[in-house]
Amino acid sequence: MSSAPASGTTPGLLKQPVAVWAVAFAAVVSFMGIGLVDPILPAIAGELGATQAQTLLLFTSYLGITGLAMLLTGWVSSRWGAKRTLLAGLAVIVVFAALAGASGSIGAIVGFRAGWGLGNALFIATALATIVGAASGGTASAIILYEAALGLGIAAGPLAGGLLGEVSWRGPFFGTAVLMAVALVAIATLLPTSPRPAVRTSISDPVRALRHRGLLTVAAMAFLYNFGFFTLLAYTPFALGISSPVRLGLVFFGWGVCLAVASVAIAPPLQRRFGAVPVVSAMLALFALVLLVEAAGVEHRAVLVAGTVVAGLFLGVNNTIVTELVMEVSPAQRSTASAAYSCVRFIGGAIAAWAAGELGEVYTDWSPFVLGALGVLGGLLVLRLGRRHVVVVHAEAAPRSAAEAQAVTAGDA
Repeated sequence: MSSAPASGTTPGLLKQPVAVWAVAFAAVVSFMGIGLVDPILPAIAGELGATQAQTLLLFTSYLGITGLAMLLTGWVSSRWGAKRTLLAGLAVIVVFAALAGASGSIGAIVGFRAGWGLGNALFIATALATIVGAASGGTASAIILYEAALGLGIAAGPLAGGLLGEVSWRGPFFGTAVLMAVALVAIATLLPTSPRPAVRTSISDPVRALRHRGLLTVAAMAFLYNFGFFTLLAYTPFALGISSPVRLGLVFFGWGVCLAVASVAIAPPLQRRFGAVPVVSAMLALFALVLLVEAAGVEHRAVLVAGTVVAGLFLGVNNTIVTELVMEVSPAQRSTASAAYSCVRFIGGAIAAWAAGELGEVYTDWSPFVLGALGVLGGLLVLRLGRRHVVVVHAEAAPRSAAEAQAVTAGDA
């Protein structure tokens, strides 16, 4: 996520073609999927007789496939074109979200969430490039519109999941399928077909990009940091012991609002004043401290609620600045660099969700939070040791083409 543009660009933000609003709406729903299942995790476990560890595989399959599929999205979009890639991603999400809602076993839902992750990767890796290409008011307005969709989706996902989950744990899955079907029709009818890119991307390009020490340092840091991020997101619903999906949804709605506000309003001035690496280092240290406090106070619901909401501030600042680093730290094309980074970080999240579930089952409720804190501290250590390689090589003022703009997308999810 890039820094919010100056306020002078805001008036043009709302004067967009209908096609842009169609893609932005689909982006909101897509990002809702990140936290949509949080409020219904205990309900799914109870209804289907699944353990915590089995239920958290919903995150593992979704994140793991999303990460691996990021290696393919450039290859696909450079051959199919943006509109076809968007429609394919939406169609896959519609099918697998509906199948997950109709499932009768935890294993089936885990499998269908993997298919959902494939569709999500195809969509989010193309959405921003499409908005940039179709929006009026320049690239800056397009990016802030995308950031607004991202923040709204992350904040609204848990709340929508909680409201629909009050009716049935199947509600959020069917609700996503319906909303994505509406978005698919809107994009199919309102978005013009764009020409295919002149240069085709290779599947191996993101892997080769990781040879750059700076990009590898940031990716390795994000891999470890996501142990904290997805421990908080995936395991906290069980540790809280709140049976009401709406109440759980409100907790993570607060988390999402803090994350969105910090991403747009707090991260840019901090980065300008102190620099990227010092701010990220501070955010990692503060996030690790929150996780350790939650581990110590895991039996006190107020500690977990307050820690979760406050952590959103540190996560929002960190996500914004780290994504900017990914864009600028290596000479690779931004889309290629971001695909490599996203693959590594999402796989870290997939492992973290699985590990948190296993630890919570075998040991105690505080152990997943300790694992998350150790992961975040490990990421901090990697960043500090490799900071000499984290040097901007792209010019800060260099314009981002529509082809390059899609790079920002993968790092934000």
